Amino acid sequence: MTLSYPRPHLPNRARRAAAALTATLLTAGALAACSADDGPQRSVDAFFAGWRSGDLRAVGVVDTVGAKLPAAEVTREIKELSGELAATPPTLTRRGDPKITTDVATVPIRVEWDLPGGTRWAYDRELRLTQGDDDQWQVMWEPRVLHEQLTKGDRLGLRRDTGPRAGLLDAAGQPIVAPRPVVRVGVQPSEVTDVKKLVKDLDAAFKAIRPALVPAVDLADLPGRVAKAEPGAFVEVVTLREEAYRQIKPRIYDLPGTKFQSDKVDLAPTREFARALLGSVDPAQADDLAAHPDRYVLGDLVGHGGLQGRYDERLRGTPGLTVLVERPAEDGKLAPTGTELFRREPQPGQALKTTLDVPAQNAADGALRAESRRAALVAVRISDGAVLAAANGPGPAGENLAFTAQVPPGSTFKVVSTLGLLDRGAVTLDGPVACPKTFTVDGRSFKNSDNFELGSVPFRTDFAKSCNTAFASLAPKLGGDGLAAAGRSLGLEAQWDLGADVFTGKVSSGGSLAEQAAASFGQGTTLVSPLAMASATAAVARGRFEQPKLLLDPAPAKPAPAGEQLKPESVEALRTMMREVVTAGTGSALKDVPGGEVYGKTGTAEYDNNPANTHAWFVGWRGDVAFAVFVEKGGASTSSAVPIAERFLRALPAT
Repeated sequence: MTLSYPRPHLPNRARRAAAALTATLLTAGALAACSADDGPQRSVDAFFAGWRSGDLRAVGVVDTVGAKLPAAEVTREIKELSGELAATPPTLTRRGDPKITTDVATVPIRVEWDLPGGTRWAYDRELRLTQGDDDQWQVMWEPRVLHEQLTKGDRLGLRRDTGPRAGLLDAAGQPIVAPRPVVRVGVQPSEVTDVKKLVKDLDAAFKAIRPALVPAVDLADLPGRVAKAEPGAFVEVVTLREEAYRQIKPRIYDLPGTKFQSDKVDLAPTREFARALLGSVDPAQADDLAAHPDRYVLGDLVGHGGLQGRYDERLRGTPGLTVLVERPAEDGKLAPTGTELFRREPQPGQALKTTLDVPAQNAADGALRAESRRAALVAVRISDGAVLAAANGPGPAGENLAFTAQVPPGSTFKVVSTLGLLDRGAVTLDGPVACPKTFTVDGRSFKNSDNFELGSVPFRTDFAKSCNTAFASLAPKLGGDGLAAAGRSLGLEAQWDLGADVFTGKVSSGGSLAEQAAASFGQGTTLVSPLAMASATAAVARGRFEQPKLLLDPAPAKPAPAGEQLKPESVEALRTMMREVVTAGTGSALKDVPGGEVYGKTGTAEYDNNPANTHAWFVGWRGDVAFAVFVEKGGASTSSAVPIAERFLRALPAT
């Protein structure tokens, strides 16, 4: 018979002592130590979950002397201590078994924060718990739990340290963008006598700068800024390159109130230097901050458009990041205490090495400088396909027509159709091909520029004089896919890995007889970009297609494979005809250009149903440089594209 006695009421510590004494009298293993489910681990895990969720009601929390703390108060303090990291609570894990001494347990824990930029900050702490009268383990809270260097009232803060942005390099490995002299034009309010007249005079002077400032200087808010500024303040109006400032210095230097400060700013060699291809670097805009809040903060420099935008992450490097302790100052604003808890040093960006050649790019930009219409000029080195220059005339700053325009090529495409005809043995240099005033295919009438006719002449003359009707009559000899096949042999329509957006062309194929006739001289549905035509021209000069190169480091991973060798007899005949375009044809304005023989082909391309509306083209090469000139709505190529080509070649050092 078993007798039951009532359990005496003992203090917590006495009960544990009695339990310990009983354990020593029992057979080993009869009573094991408390399981994880009954020990402090459960409270630790509940505390971790509550920390991350912001709800600690599932676990008891006490201060360091054992006084109970309200869950909401602890939650609030954790959030306040976390400061700028409060929105991304850390990952919390137990790192080992608890050490229990009497009624206090110490549990090693790991605290891991995910910081902006993919950085992880991890450190080890110890979490202490005490066992209450109800045998439940309660977390002992103090700011040191979050980090050993924190005390009540502290806050975790973040400081980003931007590393140096890497530059874009030219083919010689020199920075394209470098410190260059500028003049900051400003106004001192106390010396302004007539603000309206000052605005008028400044506006007229700025508009006189050539090439024109894009965007134009907006002076609408200058009177208001002057009125609000301190009398002796320097109210900046615009920063001008030194060469632009010198143009208008006599007009603005003595205006009442104007002041000038010399400085140096990182700039390209000229304002228009490969502007659309390179892109720009500007302070982070609202769109940047909204799209990438984890990447940019106010004040960061961000690449926009072109190579600067596409390779922004590589160029800007990795910002440094410091976790520091902050504390409210007397004015209530947080101020650093000087204690740094974690630091990731900024990593500089990696440079981008291009194939651009500064003299060639300057020559291309200069050739387009006087052009009022949208235009493009792109140059490629024949021997290796390196893009030497990519210039764009007036138009949106980020619009790279040189690479991405999708426009009809006009008679420059006779280079392609002629190659196809020569490969098929359909024509010879001196074989006669009639050039009537008009030629009709399936009810559609084709004519020549200015309605000229040549009669029956050698095919080389049809090519040099750019006879459309001759090519329309020869179109059936190419067949439905012959033109596209010839284009593909020159790299058109291929997938190029250039490191920048590019349109490689779309060649008419399989159309009606009238479409085939139109496509034979660059009309119909065929579309190209200036770079595509410059590359095709280089392929003729070289004897095979090789994809253009723009980036040397990082080199594109999957450039298009080189083309097969073109038929020597075909390209030799085509080169002869392209030389005659200059010596005796539509490109004769270039025959006295110094520096070597010029080869080429003019082109006038209709772009809508009105024959009077045409784009102008010229493609060609001299020495080791092939190039293409495009002028939107340029009319006759001889009056627009050819003069641009002449200015380019005269400024381009001979190769």
